[in-house]
Amino acid sequence: MANRGPSYGLSREVQQKIDRQYDPELEQVLVRWILAQCGGDVAQPTPGRDGFQQWLKDGTVLCRLINSLHPRGQGPVTKIQASAMAFKQMEQISQFLQAAERYGIAATDIFQTVDLWEGKNMACVQRTLMNLGSLAVAKGDGLFVGDPNWFPKKSQENRRVFSEDKLKEGQSVIGLQMGTNRGASQAGMTGYGMPRQIL
Repeated sequence: MANRGPSYGLSREVQQKIDRQYDPELEQVLVRWILAQCGGDVAQPTPGRDGFQQWLKDGTVLCRLINSLHPRGQGPVTKIQASAMAFKQMEQISQFLQAAERYGIAATDIFQTVDLWEGKNMACVQRTLMNLGSLAVAKGDGLFVGDPNWFPKKSQENRRVFSEDKLKEGQSVIGLQMGTNRGASQAGMTGYGMPRQIL
């Protein structure tokens, strides 16, 4: 990647707005979950946005995380290795992103590789990991490790079945969205074009 200098003007304002969205408390929750989920083979990061970014930057922690959400030996990322080469790190990040999408994360909720690798939008990285945790809790397959209260609960389908009698009963009711004629009268109205009476 090219070494970019400081940004100025509108670009700087936009980057500052993105940086303000980063949540340090959410970072602590995500670190606790990732450490619990991956077990003892993952080192703890240094606190702060930059430390969190450096911890995830090479993609090995993310790949271990997504593999831990699958049964042993069936993880989607087969080859996980630490590398100092930029393209290898970015390749592992993209393998995590593809596996996360197959796991059930919506494509609109997934960050771009450069968001993490360059540290441009770490708030988006947090949102993706938060959605991944919520989905892992909602699946309830026993592979989630940690406290389910760390993540917001995903909504689930609540299908209702009504009998035919109940459905027919609902057809005879006039809903309030259609309006009501109660209390409406023309008392006190004058014809159009007549002058207003001043007393």
